[in-house]
Amino acid sequence: MFSLRTLPALLLALLLSACATEKAPPSVSAGTAAPDAARAGRFFVVAANPLATEAGLAVLRRGGSAADAAVAVQAMLSLVEPQSSGMGGGAFMTWYDGASGKVTVYDGRETAPAGADERMFLDEAGKPLPFSTAVVSGRATGVPGALKMLALVQNAHGALPWNNLFGDAERTAREGFVISPRLGRFLKRGSFPQLSAPDARAYFSAPDGSLRKVGDRLVNAPYAEFLGRLAAQGPDALYTGETARRIVAKVHEGQYPGTMTLADLAGYQPAVREALCNPYRIYLVCAPPPPSSGVGLLELLAILERTDIDKRGPTDPQAWYLFAEASRLMYADRDRYVGDAAFVSVPIKGLLDPGYVASRAALIGPRAAETPPVAGTPPGATLAAADATLEPGGTSHFIIGDAAGNVVSMTTTVESIFGSGRMVDGFFLNNQMTDFSFSPRDAQGRPAANAVAPGKRPRSSMVPLVLVDRQGRFAGAFGSAGGNAILAYVAKSLVAAVDWNLPTQQAIALPNLIARVSFQGEADKFPPEVIEGLAARGVTLRPGQGEDSGVQGVMIREGGRFDGGYDPRREGRAIEETLKK
Repeated sequence: MFSLRTLPALLLALLLSACATEKAPPSVSAGTAAPDAARAGRFFVVAANPLATEAGLAVLRRGGSAADAAVAVQAMLSLVEPQSSGMGGGAFMTWYDGASGKVTVYDGRETAPAGADERMFLDEAGKPLPFSTAVVSGRATGVPGALKMLALVQNAHGALPWNNLFGDAERTAREGFVISPRLGRFLKRGSFPQLSAPDARAYFSAPDGSLRKVGDRLVNAPYAEFLGRLAAQGPDALYTGETARRIVAKVHEGQYPGTMTLADLAGYQPAVREALCNPYRIYLVCAPPPPSSGVGLLELLAILERTDIDKRGPTDPQAWYLFAEASRLMYADRDRYVGDAAFVSVPIKGLLDPGYVASRAALIGPRAAETPPVAGTPPGATLAAADATLEPGGTSHFIIGDAAGNVVSMTTTVESIFGSGRMVDGFFLNNQMTDFSFSPRDAQGRPAANAVAPGKRPRSSMVPLVLVDRQGRFAGAFGSAGGNAILAYVAKSLVAAVDWNLPTQQAIALPNLIARVSFQGEADKFPPEVIEGLAARGVTLRPGQGEDSGVQGVMIREGGRFDGGYDPRREGRAIEETLKK
């Protein structure tokens, strides 16, 4: 937690100085946040699937808190969007407390089992395993953290009993749900290695042996039974007992078995962390610290603030050029330095140092260089090995605000599409260990910041954001799916909503541009004049890869007006209601 004890004065000072500190005070707090009468009694849910949105709203209508609704939303997503997140995965949550103005980060990122080692994804010759082999192996699965993290948050901030939060998901699992176009699209492609895994194949197979399709009804009785036990027993239903034994047995199967033990599962602990906050325009933007890439997102915004992108707009090729070049600079730094700060030194303060940010912004010239930029040397940095971690996108984001003003911004994942393709009790196990660098050291023997180590959390691109205004009030939230492109997806949407003042829905719907090494994105969605203008500046945009963005966003506009948006590339809903007394 990061603290603003007298928020208006301190926030103004932050905005004027553009200064960030590596070690923040214990909580983001205004002492008492300025009351927001326009928002009193109003609540909202923004999620990537309408059944998940409705599950969260149902909890809020009963007087539940945002923490309660988050449990219900995740339980439903695990069922109806299994390609993205689930009970066998991990998550980051940024929590805004409506009464105090505090912003807290809850880290439910998976951890490497105690038996993991830095060479676990190397073959007998010391070469990295093919990703398609590693992703379906038992070694791919880290100790899941999302459920224990949700239990921690719900215990601290819940208003309803834990066992009152799973009814909608349990009933839907038992009665079945209709396969949506998005899930059906992944099943139709069938090219993901996970869909060749026996568990995934059995779950999604029709009676004739083919994979099910859009419009088919899918029943998941094992998941319904698990949710019943979860409601009655709490998170121990996953971390100990029969489900835990099945998880351990499952990851020990196959050619490259994992090392996870019952002790690894029982010993998992979510982390409560200080939010990493930095000013952007009139807001304070708060994100999770490492192992999340929140510092990268904040560095990108800080670089952009030193350009004139705010005076341009979505049809100006120079605006997109500035965004692309700032992105490449940020990614070079992020890829080099960010890892689990409990194991490696991450130069957070240096990456956000105003002088360093200015030096990076000064590298943006009139034309993109053919060679991608290299990482800089921020103050306090120890040079680590170059990193080439693969980060496929199999993730979901949701935002929940309750009638008391509390807000959840949560990104949740099983990593790749359908995780590892292995299932236990109706949910997929994650393949989060493949978010570590397969090559632990470079030719000089320097360790990668994101190398595997026992108990370590892999670097994550998940950046669930919360925006706070000058009065300490909740002002917005953003997050996305999309692997390493998450940072670009979220930053684009935030720039469009804040700098270009677009409605959130329009901001999210803008074409995506991801500039990490090469330039990728939705080339066919940009106006021709933007594509031509980018080409004239040395940016040749090629179609991207992965499972598209999954941005969900909320801005609170003048007068307390709710301005929510969901990514049209998915199936989401953004709904606000008023609590009936």
